Amino acid sequence: MTVPADLDRRFRDAAVQARLLDVGYDVVESPVGPLLVAATERGLVRVSFDGGDDPNETIEHIARLAGPRVLRAPRAVDAARAELDEYFSGRRRIFDLDVDLRGQASFAVAVLGELAKVPYGQTQTYGELAARAGNPKAARAVGMVMNRNPLPIVLPCHRILGASGSLVGYGGGLERKETLLRLEGAIL
Repeated sequence: MTVPADLDRRFRDAAVQARLLDVGYDVVESPVGPLLVAATERGLVRVSFDGGDDPNETIEHIARLAGPRVLRAPRAVDAARAELDEYFSGRRRIFDLDVDLRGQASFAVAVLGELAKVPYGQTQTYGELAARAGNPKAARAVGMVMNRNPLPIVLPCHRILGASGSLVGYGGGLERKETLLRLEGAIL
C-alpha cells in the first residue's frame, strides 16, 4: 500500500504543528550540493553537505543527541531553507536562526559563538579565532571544532583560514570553501 503524497505531506505537517517531533529534517538543494538540514524546537541542529554523506548515520546521530522522534518534515526547516536560499542568492549576509548546540563541549560552544561574529565577506585565521575564544594557543583545537562544526555555512567556518591565509581544511571540501568565499567576495 502506498500513501498518497498529499496525505503524507499533511501527516508530516501536522506532526510539526502539534510539536510531536524531536527533530524535523529535509534535504535542501544549494549551489554547493544538497544539504541535509535538521531543526529542533530549540533551533537549527544540523547542516550536512551532500544531503549527509550517510543520511541514516547523520539522522541516527541527531536522534541520539536530540531525541528519537525524527521525521523528514520539510516544514520544520522552512525558516532555515528560506535563509539559505537568501544567502545563496546574495540577499542575506547574516543568519537570523536560533541554533541548538547541545552535545557540544563548552570550548566548542565558545569557539562557535565567536565564529558566528566573523563578518560576511571577511576571513580570520584559526589563531585569531582561538584568541577571540579566550585561548590564543589553541589554534589546532579550533581547527578540530571547525572540522566538526554541526552548522557549516550558518556558522561560517569557511571564513577561517590557515596562518598563512591559505584555504586549509574544510569538512565540506576545499572546493566548497572556495565557492562560499567567492560568493561572499572574500576571494576573487
